[in-house]
Amino acid sequence: MIEEVKKLMDKYLIWLREKTILREVEDWVEITTPYLDRHNDYLQIYVKRNNGGYIISDDSYIIEDLRQSGCELESKKRKELLKLTLNGFGVKLEGNALTITASEDNFALRKHNLVQAMLVINDLFYVSKPAVISLFLEDVAAWLDLHKIRYIARINFIGKSGYNHSFDFAIPPSEKNPERIIKTINHPDREIAQAYAFAWIDTKETRPPNSKAYAFINNTDHESPSSVINALKNYDINPVLWSNIEEMKEELVA
Repeated sequence: MIEEVKKLMDKYLIWLREKTILREVEDWVEITTPYLDRHNDYLQIYVKRNNGGYIISDDSYIIEDLRQSGCELESKKRKELLKLTLNGFGVKLEGNALTITASEDNFALRKHNLVQAMLVINDLFYVSKPAVISLFLEDVAAWLDLHKIRYIARINFIGKSGYNHSFDFAIPPSEKNPERIIKTINHPDREIAQAYAFAWIDTKETRPPNSKAYAFINNTDHESPSSVINALKNYDINPVLWSNIEEMKEELVA
């Protein structure tokens, strides 16, 4: 099994390297990543030398795109959630730009953290209807609280690669069930599924034996692509549609 997982990780890293494109833009280097946003455009980040190291930025893309889509981040709760999410990846908000500093030694790790933060924040806060006030993450937390399911929220684990990975909830093991790790997916697409798959593959070997991963998928007002469901299953992640969430109660409570 270890060799199988190693091959999967090697394939992922080869794909990441081959699909990354660099271009000089004045004092910056533009990095076009293979990750797609919800407009099917490739995510881009920008790198510049800074005090013997590097500064990496999304040039305000994620926050501005959310606001143009009708998702404001002005409420106290959303600001706190944004700050908590950014802190989990070591990313700062400067104006509307997501930024992170790096040295030559940790550049790959810091670049990875910024891209993951961009994907997570975009999915976390994006709502398809401007009138929707609650976030999917809040709905999941409320459901767990309602059923008195104990959990740790917004938890980070270091994977075998040394990369930091953020998960939304971790339910401690019990006599009947092992540790259960949950990621919420608000706007399911290939990029989110692929990022979660890599996070789980990288983290799994560092967690207790038999730990399980779940993806809670918001299908309230949109269908969940079968390709996303199948991709998650292929990487030993249990997809759970929000419309079927009550079926999971006993498995999570115990």
